[in-house]
Amino acid sequence: MSIQNRYEFLYLFDCENGNPNGDPDAGNSPRIDPEDMHGLVSDVALKRRVRNFIQGKFGADITSATPNAVYVQHATNLNKYITKAHEETKGKPEGGGNRNQVVNARDWMCKTFFDVRTFGAVMSTGANAGQVRGPVQISFARSLDPILPLDVSITRMAVAEKVSGARTAADYEKWENEQEEDKLRTMGRKALIPYGLYVAKGFISANLAKGTGFSEGDLQNLWEALLNMYDHDRSASKGMMSCRGLYVFKHVGTDTDPDRRIQQAMLGCAPAHKLLDKDTIVEIKKKKDGAPRSFADSYDVVIHRDRLPTGVELLTL
Repeated sequence: MSIQNRYEFLYLFDCENGNPNGDPDAGNSPRIDPEDMHGLVSDVALKRRVRNFIQGKFGADITSATPNAVYVQHATNLNKYITKAHEETKGKPEGGGNRNQVVNARDWMCKTFFDVRTFGAVMSTGANAGQVRGPVQISFARSLDPILPLDVSITRMAVAEKVSGARTAADYEKWENEQEEDKLRTMGRKALIPYGLYVAKGFISANLAKGTGFSEGDLQNLWEALLNMYDHDRSASKGMMSCRGLYVFKHVGTDTDPDRRIQQAMLGCAPAHKLLDKDTIVEIKKKKDGAPRSFADSYDVVIHRDRLPTGVELLTL
C-alpha cells in the first residue's frame, strides 16, 4: 500500500574542508549564489547519494535487488531498462507500443526501481515507458552562512601524459628515462570550502505516491539513506560531509470522522512554507559571530513544537 500521509522535511548536512557540489560551469568550484555568496548543493547531487546508498544496500543486479533496484546508475544506458520493461510485459521493445503497452511497461519500472517510485523519471527516450511524477522532491540546498570557496594549489609527483608513438610499457619507461626529473611532476588545483552548514527542503506527496506505489517501506529506506548516505560516499574531494539533522513534518489530520481524517492527512493540514521557513518551527541559531568552522561550535538547533499547526506532527530522525 502506498503512503497515506503528506510529509515535508528539513535536511541539515555540512561539509568541512571539501567541495560539497562542484559547478562544471565554474571549473568545478563549489556552487555559490553570486549575490550573497551562500553555498548551493543541487537536488541532483542529493538524489545521486540516495541512489548510491540504496544500491549499496540492495545491490546493483536488478534481479536480486528488485523491488529496490536503481534505474539511474553510473555509466549505463537507461534505454536498456526501458527495453527490458517491454520485454517483461510482452510489449514493444523496438518502440511504437500502444497505450496499454506503455502503461504496463511504466508499471513494471515502478515495481522494479526504487528511484522511479520515489523521484519519478522520463522514460520516453527509447522504447516508450511513459513518464512518472515522483512523490519525493528535494530543493537545492543552501548554506546558512556565506561560504569561502578556495582554490588550493597541490603538487602532483607524477605526470599522466600520452606520449606520441608509445605503445608498450617499455616505451613509456624509455621516455621517462629521457626526461629531466622536474618534468615528471606537475602542479594541480583543488577546490574546497573551509566549512558550510546546508539546509535542503523536501516534499512528499501521498497523492503522487498512489501512482507509483511509493510505500511505507520505501519511506523508511529514504530516511535511512538521508541519515547515512554520506558515510558511504567518502572521497578526498568531498572532505568531511555529515548529516546534522532530519526534521520531518507529518500531516495526520484533525477531523473526528476517520474518512475525512485520512483525506486531510493526504492533502495536508498546513502550507509547506509555514513548516519549512527559516526559524519558524525549526530554528537554527548561530552561537557566536565570525566564520563558522564546525557544527558543534557554531550552531544550535531549537525546536518550537508549540508553533506546530494543528494536524501536523514533527518527527526528529
